[in-house]
Amino acid sequence: MQKTPDIAHDALPGKKPVARKDSLAKRVREVLLSFGGEAHRTLVIEQVARSLGHDVRQIPEELQSALIVSFEEYWRDERKRAAFGFHLPFGEGSHRWGVRVEPAYLH
Repeated sequence: MQKTPDIAHDALPGKKPVARKDSLAKRVREVLLSFGGEAHRTLVIEQVARSLGHDVRQIPEELQSALIVSFEEYWRDERKRAAFGFHLPFGEGSHRWGVRVEPAYLH
């Protein structure tokens, strides 16, 4: 039985293991902010992979999966979503990821 990727391991020798989901979520958030708040998830995954030293033509499947799982986990959890600002600009099922810079509402 295969373990859900809490920690994704790189396929290339000599590379450090990829950080946990919270660290991946932070990287996703940073990339989204650098793109002005939203981008297609493929572009986000490529940028995170590049920042971790991977060739974007051969991104390990484990890393791709871990990034997608991390985003979805933080998007679905109300508290994590509020903290990170993750949203799907075109709704559920869309591969366009977004991050809200400003709170949606103020109390």
